[in-house]
Amino acid sequence: MTPAMLITHGQILSMDDRIGELATADLLIEDGVIREVAPSIDHAGAEVIDATSMIVMPGFVDTHRHTWQTAVRHQYADADALLYFAEMLGPVGAGYRPDDVYAGNLLGALSALDAGVTTLVDWSHVQNTPDHADAAVRALAESGIRAVFAHGWPLAPEWTRDSELGHPPDIRRLRGRYFSSDDQLLTLAMAARGPEMASHDVWLGDLRLARELGIRTTVHVGAYAHNGRCRAVSQLRDAGVLGDDITFIHCCYCTNDEFAMMAGAGASVSLGVQCELNSAGIGDIPLDRALAAGIRPSLSGDTETKCSGDMFTQMRMLLGYYRSWMSSGHSSAPKAPPTIHVRDVLEFATVAGAHASGLGHRVGSLTPGKQADVILIRADSLNLAPVSDPAAAVVLAAHPGNVDTVLVGGRIVKRDGKLLTADQHRAVELARRSQERVLAAIAAAR
Repeated sequence: MTPAMLITHGQILSMDDRIGELATADLLIEDGVIREVAPSIDHAGAEVIDATSMIVMPGFVDTHRHTWQTAVRHQYADADALLYFAEMLGPVGAGYRPDDVYAGNLLGALSALDAGVTTLVDWSHVQNTPDHADAAVRALAESGIRAVFAHGWPLAPEWTRDSELGHPPDIRRLRGRYFSSDDQLLTLAMAARGPEMASHDVWLGDLRLARELGIRTTVHVGAYAHNGRCRAVSQLRDAGVLGDDITFIHCCYCTNDEFAMMAGAGASVSLGVQCELNSAGIGDIPLDRALAAGIRPSLSGDTETKCSGDMFTQMRMLLGYYRSWMSSGHSSAPKAPPTIHVRDVLEFATVAGAHASGLGHRVGSLTPGKQADVILIRADSLNLAPVSDPAAAVVLAAHPGNVDTVLVGGRIVKRDGKLLTADQHRAVELARRSQERVLAAIAAAR
């Protein structure tokens, strides 16, 4: 039993249609769970957090980030995206040590928390040895974030070119060692290769393995024209295995009928907006086609080697891109997609993200009974005040520096603008040392 906590006098953005937005209200947390949201709550003995002049909302959910690459942030800012693939997913990534993965995951998870991301899908396709997996999971656990560890494959060509190698069996060990309980901050998923990288029997066997283990599958599809021609979603449908436990990432060259297939199966979509826009040749952001099919996508920071990991950036870029795209008459959706508002975009970064992570029953909204993953944003900051519309303020103008307080499962991990869960200086120093090694490897690869 943990002491009750009462957040008082905040502007509530609940992301729950029944509760809505409350100009001034309280939120009661008991044993890490949201118990009540109301204009005024009297709970003697509770620890009080005064949220006067703050926006209180659910934490953001990032549904796809290659956290292991954090130490070499922005290294590929001006580079052709194909160089990133050739190096980071080639000899550079193959040379990553477990310590490098630990350093990247620790700094990446801490900076996510600092920016109000309380749930992170760590898309870890650097499983060169079991020690790499252990290092990644250890860093996530030490950071205090809620995370889905999406276990991938070793970085070697035989794993990604019509591969005949099934998913690394180490995923079974991980399931038993770290993820035996579903009621914990860390859960497991499979970062799968799918039809674009593996042979038919292999990708089908991988998906069946994930379902045998009772975990979700997350897979890149349609990121470039040659990927789109593979029609991965259609292949899953034809094999009878397309389901609501799959999240498809990017989908830029997926066809309209494939979006209809995803919607019919209840599958999820994750858009890595900034990185997609920064990667020449990756195609348009398919928000129009997803919405026209009835899919509410989630958002991701993808890789910080060429973009920002925070959800404020993803929301702002998505909204601006979509409105510009629609007004130009370029939409290729089969029917007119709906107009979206700032609250829709905020939903993508919270509710839809929780659903795509398999955690919609636990997080994503300030709903009584859900885990208390809550962030407080300073509404009196110079870039936000005076706030007339809290949702618009968050989507259009807020940034990580406005995040005052972060709770994960009712535990305070950031307060008064300072992280409390780990030694930030140590995390940065470990990442700096890793960066030196990785940059040397990049120079050698060139």
